[in-house]
Amino acid sequence: MIARVVIAGTSSGAGKTSVACGLIGALRRRGLRVQGFKVGPDYIDPSYHAVSSGRPGRNLDAYLCGPELVAPLARHGASGADIAVVEGVMGLFDGASGRGELASTAHVAKLLRAPVVLVVDAAAMARSVAALVHGYRSFDPDVDVAGVVFNRVGSDHHEQLLREALAPLGVPVLGAVRRDPRVSAPERHLGLVPAAERDRRARTALAALADAAERELDLDAIVARARAAPALAGPAWSPEPPERVRCRIAVARGPAFSFHYEENLELLRAAGAELVPFDPIADERLPNGADALLLAGGFPEVFGPELAANAPLRAAVAAHARSGRPILAECGGLLYLCRELDGHEMCGVLPASARMTDRLSLGYREATAAARTPWLDAGERVRGHEFHYSEVEPRHGEPAAWVLAARGRTRPDGFVVGAVQASYLHVHWAAHPRIARRFARAAAMAALPAA
Repeated sequence: MIARVVIAGTSSGAGKTSVACGLIGALRRRGLRVQGFKVGPDYIDPSYHAVSSGRPGRNLDAYLCGPELVAPLARHGASGADIAVVEGVMGLFDGASGRGELASTAHVAKLLRAPVVLVVDAAAMARSVAALVHGYRSFDPDVDVAGVVFNRVGSDHHEQLLREALAPLGVPVLGAVRRDPRVSAPERHLGLVPAAERDRRARTALAALADAAERELDLDAIVARARAAPALAGPAWSPEPPERVRCRIAVARGPAFSFHYEENLELLRAAGAELVPFDPIADERLPNGADALLLAGGFPEVFGPELAANAPLRAAVAAHARSGRPILAECGGLLYLCRELDGHEMCGVLPASARMTDRLSLGYREATAAARTPWLDAGERVRGHEFHYSEVEPRHGEPAAWVLAARGRTRPDGFVVGAVQASYLHVHWAAHPRIARRFARAAAMAALPAA
């Protein structure tokens, strides 16, 4: 394993993303090749890591992929890099609900044997910061809290009070980041606005974060701690399959559909698929020769009028579905395939309408395939997650795509219509590579001329 450090927080909103992105950008300016990772099921923070680092953002999730794949996925993603910066999720010890430490930042840090830099929102604190840091440092002795970064520090005097408070604990202060309105990022119902929707402004904000990191973080000390992480022997995860096919898969991208796990795309390419991006807002035709469509998540609800206005592309998607060629849709893709979304006409592939609500559906799910598709047999099980404020009516089809289980309850979700599978479930295929390989095989079969 390469040099590595985990940027954790005392809670959500402590400033992990700002510190992680600033650190990535500042280290890149020094000439280091930096790989960003995000703990947990998140698409948006990795989009900012990608802009900061110039490398694909990646995730490390001990629930979706299993603890045994965390280190192999880190080795794979960090190949060719000099240092890995791993941004945590929520508070340091917050994991999958009801499952102890599973999938928490602390759990992943231990699996990677990586030092932890704890980000503390110190805006309304002085001496009390010592009690807070003492608790986080002593709660689990197997977690190496190697230092602290104070965030939202108000002044030089405020910083001095914080440093004096922490001095008796012997915990190094690795930075004190001032409040800076220039680096605020707009938010909406699922968190930050993805970088793909605000490229120029995102780059400006990330440059300001890198400036702040150069001024206010002890970069030498952080790198030294990352390089001191102990050896962690073992293989890297690989997407390579035992056999390859030839097919062309059109992948929805652009501002409305930006939620992709990089390993999912790598698995499809490794299986032999040529991945061709298209933007459902701007492109009036599907890519030539598309054998299958991958419609992943994003924010189609924000771009309802624009998606509705692109009638030629919506008609092409509907025709693709009628032809019997495969379509796999997750969350945002599900909404796009409905008859309408908040009154805006969509593709009409599914016998359902979608609308936004004020109710959040969030969390990990145990999922069992409710119906056979060309790439899944009924009864196959996976782990996934949901994260949405929308709902569809009817809530599922007959047959449904999945039966989802969480907190002792089960319910059907999604639709299977011909060779179309659409649901709210997001799945990280690194733990289920058969899905990618079978999907590529189904696309290749669709490409064969009828006998």
